[in-house]
Amino acid sequence: MKKILITGGAGFIGSALVRQLITEDSDTVVINVDKLTYAGNLGSLDTVAQSPRYYFERADICDTQLMRDLFCHYTPEAVVHLASETHVDRSIDGPAAFVQTNILGTYTLLEVARDYWASLRKAPESGFRFVHVSTDEVFGSLGSEGYFREISRYCPGSPYAASKAAADHLVAAWYKTYGLPAIITNCSNNFGPYQFPEKLIPLMIVTALEEKPLPVYGDGQNVRDWLFVEDHCRALQRVLEAGRIGESYNIGAHNERTNLEIVNRVCRTLDGLQPRRDGSSYTQLITFVEDRPGHDRRYAIDPEKIQRELDWAPQEDFESALVKTVRWYLDNRTWWERVRNGSYRGERLGVFQ
Repeated sequence: MKKILITGGAGFIGSALVRQLITEDSDTVVINVDKLTYAGNLGSLDTVAQSPRYYFERADICDTQLMRDLFCHYTPEAVVHLASETHVDRSIDGPAAFVQTNILGTYTLLEVARDYWASLRKAPESGFRFVHVSTDEVFGSLGSEGYFREISRYCPGSPYAASKAAADHLVAAWYKTYGLPAIITNCSNNFGPYQFPEKLIPLMIVTALEEKPLPVYGDGQNVRDWLFVEDHCRALQRVLEAGRIGESYNIGAHNERTNLEIVNRVCRTLDGLQPRRDGSSYTQLITFVEDRPGHDRRYAIDPEKIQRELDWAPQEDFESALVKTVRWYLDNRTWWERVRNGSYRGERLGVFQ
């Protein structure tokens, strides 16, 4: 059996990848390494937690010795590095955590992986690889036309994006300098079930269900390219299977939408699935608020390379995936209510004086 160590496997994308691997690939053992910060939720893994092919280790990727011990104990054949602080607003409020986890944590993991890989070099058929999962935000902001490609210039515009850009550069350097068999992926905005409700789509869903104002930053015309999380995880599996060492792959689905359009679509989907008691539309809850500092205007990914080289394409269109997502939050209120009762209650973050 192939053993894959996934960092951040209790987070949104990580848990989706763990569920997908355990459910769909009977030849894979998954080791989930997660610190369980505010966004890590083992409840997202209830459906696979009892599998004999699933192991969980609560650990901080910045802990060098513990990481070495885990690599030695489990002897993984691949690493998918998803552990990171991810929310732009939180990075504005407290950038130190992003520097610590996203930069120093990635450095620590690279060094541990490099030493571990060196111990395998006598058996090159092991096929070890290190997949670093990053974001399109490292490229900065686009104008009204064009797409981010793998060769696009890095121009991060937030502490979060800067920390991920730094991590990307470290991974690329460890490949070029030491030969570590690494691959970088940069994805567009993910959405789907089990997403922590500080991100736009789940925040709008649960806030609407609570009959509270739906905050839209600025004029709502900032554009993002949306990717259903299950499609993203299928892409990561293709990268694990066939991605070329030393390359980077952009993962997107050509689903560009303004933030205001996203909020309106969420509202209209809820109107159809769970109408308000007074018969009015959830769109009446939309409220425009002060824009986020340094808010990038537009992101758009060109996924042509991964489609051409690895024969990957999204299986879900945006509309069907959004309906699936809204239905999940309607059917799993207990999951997100537990989250809302904890450290995050939907308050505005990322505003400084």
